[in-house]
Amino acid sequence: MASPTSTVFIYKGTNRKGKKVEGEISSTSQALVKAQLVKQGIRPRVVRKKPVSLFSSSGKPVKPLDIAFFTRQLATMMKAGVPLVQSFDIVADGSDKPKMKTLILDIRTDVAAGTSFADALRKHPQYFDKLFCNLVESGEQSGALEALLDRLAIYKEKAENLKAKIKKALTYPIAIVVISMVVTGILLIKVVPQFESTFSGLGAELPAFTLFVLHLSELVQAYWLIMLASIIGFVFTFKHLHKRSLKLRKATDKFLLKIPLIGNILYNSILARYARTLATTFSAGVPLIDALDSVAGSTGNIIYEEGVLQIRDEVSTGIQLNTSMRSSNLFPSMMIQMTAIGEESGALDDMLEKSATYHEDLVDNTVDNLSTLIEPLIMSILGVLVGGLLIAMYLPIFMLGSAI
Repeated sequence: MASPTSTVFIYKGTNRKGKKVEGEISSTSQALVKAQLVKQGIRPRVVRKKPVSLFSSSGKPVKPLDIAFFTRQLATMMKAGVPLVQSFDIVADGSDKPKMKTLILDIRTDVAAGTSFADALRKHPQYFDKLFCNLVESGEQSGALEALLDRLAIYKEKAENLKAKIKKALTYPIAIVVISMVVTGILLIKVVPQFESTFSGLGAELPAFTLFVLHLSELVQAYWLIMLASIIGFVFTFKHLHKRSLKLRKATDKFLLKIPLIGNILYNSILARYARTLATTFSAGVPLIDALDSVAGSTGNIIYEEGVLQIRDEVSTGIQLNTSMRSSNLFPSMMIQMTAIGEESGALDDMLEKSATYHEDLVDNTVDNLSTLIEPLIMSILGVLVGGLLIAMYLPIFMLGSAI
């Protein structure tokens, strides 16, 4: 049975000292709000649903970066000695995103009612994944929730920074393709036809390059709508098949890793995610086999996901982690050596942390280099396209001038 949806209520009342207080609280009913306020020593006078403004930002979704920020704030509050329930109130008051505020207050209500923090998080699987909830549960059971939240905050922040850098790296090539297609399309549809009417009055034989551009312009003018629909249809179909076909996902992920520069960024980001996730889970006291199970889904690549699951199966039979990593042929020698040192010294989480930082730095450097290279590349491609079309259009005029 689905749990009732929580609503934000506004309340006004007086506390035990007779001082007027007011605020907001999330609950499933007005009666529960009043009962909760009385339990806190507040005598409620007014309790009503918070009105929703038509022009508010309530439609903005909760993003992973919001969850990372929430985790960091919570870790900071608990480090300062603020009780967990009170920490929720402080963090919720500081949130300017209504949906995020409602989410925090929902969790706060569950925790205040006696539900464990991990179970309260599990009620919101769209925001808190299995790994996050399991680590929080481990922290609660070991009495080290404060330290676990701090590690989780670092993990989430690093993960989101890495995602942002990968998106930045992938945006550049896509931007080049889109800009080139738009500029070329405008020139072929709007500019080239103007020259075509001029050439028709010359009565002279046109160069082959010019004829090619004119025919291409006619083709684009006649079928541009079909071309656009085909591109959109291809993208939609590919995304649909990519979700359903394991074979296509494998082929796509393998191809992406072979793309110059982009493949290097993706490769190092996978290694960084693997090392960072494994270090975080292992340091939290999660058994290595269970940790590898969580790590597999965090790699973001089906080739490595299957590889990590294979490593998990081998480790469960007693084989060392570094030996399994070596036999998979998916990891660089340096990471394997650091894993071996970590296993021998009993400092596996520290060695994995160092590996994660190293590969994150490699991603940073490669993205920065790509940013430096991409601007002249865009100018070169646009120059070739625009310059080529202009040469094709002016070539007959130049030839006519030389003939005169």
